Amino acid sequence: MSGDPIRVLIADDHPPTRAGVSAALEQDGFVVCAQAADARAAIEAARRERPDVCLLDIHMPGDGIHAAETIARDLPEVAVVMLTVSRTDADLFNALRVGASGYLLKDIDPVRLPLALRGVLDKKTALPHHLITLLIKKFRERKRRQRIPLVDRRGVELTDREWEVLELMKQGLTTDEIATRLFISPVTVRTHVSAILKKLHVPTREAALELLER
Repeated sequence: MSGDPIRVLIADDHPPTRAGVSAALEQDGFVVCAQAADARAAIEAARRERPDVCLLDIHMPGDGIHAAETIARDLPEVAVVMLTVSRTDADLFNALRVGASGYLLKDIDPVRLPLALRGVLDKKTALPHHLITLLIKKFRERKRRQRIPLVDRRGVELTDREWEVLELMKQGLTTDEIATRLFISPVTVRTHVSAILKKLHVPTREAALELLER
């Protein structure tokens, strides 16, 4: 950064939140180069300003995850950090999957926010401790369940993506809903479903789910 102030874009549809975050950062020497109230404006501002960090709300209009994915893809030199009230593992994993370098909760101590962003720029991932614990737990569960044991036949190996699709199938999501959740096309979802059914030697989704419940 060569001594230059860190430039931050803040995107949140709640003006008091933007004001509070801006004040906390500027008090610590950061420069808030742009603010936005929705995903589209955040993407446009990021392309225009090329900030060091984009601080994005997940559930702002237009979808913060979409904004994070677009910015991370189009501006790989820009660090993307989510600032949210959401503590759900789905939001956390979606954010990390699309390229976010951090996931911070809005109840973070304002004094710690600048430290967290500086850590991100030093190539450290910013996550609250309890979310790190959740991430490790989910990773271990995934590793344990990667092979699905089936009665009277050898265990079946699924890829990470096939396992994600299967988990969402178990939640009752449709093809289009799975595609939206995983940021892939419905055609790709159907391809993964076909691969899962072939590996499990069953004809339908319902049969696959029944097999797993035995």
